[in-house]
Amino acid sequence: MTDSVSEQIAVLEKRVDDLVRLCDQLREENRILRESQESLNAERAALLEKNEKARSRIEAMISRLKAMEQG
Repeated sequence: MTDSVSEQIAVLEKRVDDLVRLCDQLREENRILRESQESLNAERAALLEKNEKARSRIEAMISRLKAMEQG
């Protein structure tokens, strides 16, 4: 009877250890994914700003071209 209980406890300890390792692994993966997401969000913001500047410059050029056509 004690062997059976000891074996069950050993199996449970192994399962708990496996779950702790998995939890640590998932926590680290989650941290990496969050950092990646933050980096991608920053890159996206920079690209949107660049795009907006380019749009403004193009609109200004179009306005100047139209003014030149009329003048």
